[in-house]
Amino acid sequence: MIAEPQGRLQRASLRARVTWLAAFCVAGAVALVSFGAYMIVRKNVYDALDENLRERASAVVNGVAFSSDQVASYPAAFLAAGDVRMGLLSGATGTLRYPQNSQEPPNAPQAREVAQGLRSDYLWTDYKTDTRAIAVEYQNGTAIVIAQSLEPQRATLAKLSIVLLLIGGAGVLLAAIAGTAVARTGLRPVQRLTEATERVANTGDLTPIPVAGDDELARLTHSFNAMLGAVAESQERQRRLVADAGHELRTPLTSMRTNLELLLASERPDSPTLSEEDKREIQSDVRAQLDELTTLIGDLVELAREDAPQVVHEPVDLVEVVERSLDRARRRASGDVTFDVRLQSWTLLGDSSALERAVLNLLDNAVKFSPAGSAVRLELRQVGDGSAVVEVADAGPGIADADLPHVFERFYRSSEARTLPGSGLGLAIVKQVAQRHGGTATAGRAPEGGALFTLRLPGRP
Repeated sequence: MIAEPQGRLQRASLRARVTWLAAFCVAGAVALVSFGAYMIVRKNVYDALDENLRERASAVVNGVAFSSDQVASYPAAFLAAGDVRMGLLSGATGTLRYPQNSQEPPNAPQAREVAQGLRSDYLWTDYKTDTRAIAVEYQNGTAIVIAQSLEPQRATLAKLSIVLLLIGGAGVLLAAIAGTAVARTGLRPVQRLTEATERVANTGDLTPIPVAGDDELARLTHSFNAMLGAVAESQERQRRLVADAGHELRTPLTSMRTNLELLLASERPDSPTLSEEDKREIQSDVRAQLDELTTLIGDLVELAREDAPQVVHEPVDLVEVVERSLDRARRRASGDVTFDVRLQSWTLLGDSSALERAVLNLLDNAVKFSPAGSAVRLELRQVGDGSAVVEVADAGPGIADADLPHVFERFYRSSEARTLPGSGLGLAIVKQVAQRHGGTATAGRAPEGGALFTLRLPGRP
């Protein structure tokens, strides 16, 4: 029973709700103004009537009198009382005498008190005769009673109420029309946003929406365009990742397929056989290619995980992260490469596993290019601006000036590194981890003559 009205309310469009709201607000304002105007006019009309009755009563009391057989004295104004009812009320008997051929004025107990001298005057409304009456003390224990019909005043007030009702109705109608126009104009940007959202959902078109003005709806459109830009950039990164991954996977897969086909062909009858040494070389190539594929797929998974938006709030001891990365790098490195380690305490909010992977990638890269008998320098130090740096330097050939701007790009490999194992994704992962933690990753030349990679991270000692 309750869900149906709610459903009808929810089906009403925002434009209709704005229109109804404007109409209701104007209707309320018009109703209040009309009611106030009506009550003020009504009070003034009745006040004017009362004042007129007082003036006429004063004129009658102060006017001349004439004698009659029935009454000792009548006010002479009784003879000219055409639009009002007049009478003479006796305080002793309570009888009310009035001229012949005229209507009897109303009477009230308080009017007799006026005749008895207990009151100076008394005003009241007689609803039976629909008149407004006044009793004023006269002479010899009597009171003058004057009553005037309320029909003219009621007719005036009725006309006024009709006029106010028509004006109020016209105001509400104009408010509804204006509300519709305002809603249509004000909600046009919302309609454009709705159409753009439907276009994105149906076609995948991420074209920004034109923005006009600087109001709240314009800022909403700017925010929506920023969201479209972020989605477009994310899609472009995904397309580049897929394209680059396909290119990188094609080479080892092609080589592996060639080697496997060669091995299978050598097993067929009437085919040239391969020597044991050739078979061992082919098997060694296949294993190396499998290792390369495994590394590439692992880096791709890690890179995709880093691309996903994540919120990290875990306290991380950077010294422990660096030490774990160093242990893994030592197990992978040959015995001819040593590590020169200097660490200062540093903590931050972040993802310890991602930071460990980033430092490990830097160490693996340094070991790969370090000559036998050299040392890889690993240093974690504070820099005094609310951040710390992890520096990894090697004594290898270094990075060429032409390669420096591209070392953190995905799948980028310098001419010296193309003959070495790797996927070209390790440094890209380092850069993404740094950015996700509010830091930066840079590359340069080390004093030892090789490459210097710096990972700058915010935090505290």
